Amino acid sequence: MIIIISLAYQNKVENIEKNIENLLGQIYAAEQKYGRKNGSVRLLAVSKTKSATEVEKAISAGLTDFGENYLQEALPKVESLRRFQPSWYFIGPLQSNKTRQVAENFDWVLSVDRKKTAKRLGSARPRQLGPLNLCIQVNVSGETSKSGVNMSEALPLALQIMGQPGICLRGIMGIPAPTHEITEQRKAFRQLKDIFDTMNDHGLGLDTLSMGMSNDLESAIAEGSTMVRVGTAIFGQRNK
Repeated sequence: MIIIISLAYQNKVENIEKNIENLLGQIYAAEQKYGRKNGSVRLLAVSKTKSATEVEKAISAGLTDFGENYLQEALPKVESLRRFQPSWYFIGPLQSNKTRQVAENFDWVLSVDRKKTAKRLGSARPRQLGPLNLCIQVNVSGETSKSGVNMSEALPLALQIMGQPGICLRGIMGIPAPTHEITEQRKAFRQLKDIFDTMNDHGLGLDTLSMGMSNDLESAIAEGSTMVRVGTAIFGQRNK
């Protein structure tokens, strides 16, 4: 029997705290149902298109990790919220001319799909900040509209970038094709988990499997996700 997770939310800033409380409860329930350790699934709040005020409200509700897709939109938020010391994750496609600014202002990059990108990030990373955490993006559904390496290319890329200076390879990230079919959701997530396990069988020591969003997070947790990325169920519909 599958738990149907309610993702009711409000767009108003004052309801962000309640949305977060509900979402954390849903994650906890899924951890319990599938025998996962309490707290084993990190919540990454996707804050793209949202204001610094909205992010600050989420910080006050206890969240620490925030994902951004667009560098020029993210940088003012990073600067204005620096006093709170949140962790910033770059989760969108990364152009070569943006690597320096990402390396200087973000703590994680989840969308690496080329050795060249990883090398550029490592070279640009200020040494006083410590290594930049990276995940390889895997295009598990083979969609031409999405970034990421094919499943067969993930391990070779990991072996190529492992140990590069200035970076720390932490795991993989995947965004399967959207579907409401639970069986299909879990099949795609299981494929990502198999890749993750294969990498660790090769001694890579990865600890982060980022998969699952607002509409499929239970299936992702069931298959081993350690990080779900959620925006709408926290902040409401994205601003245009």
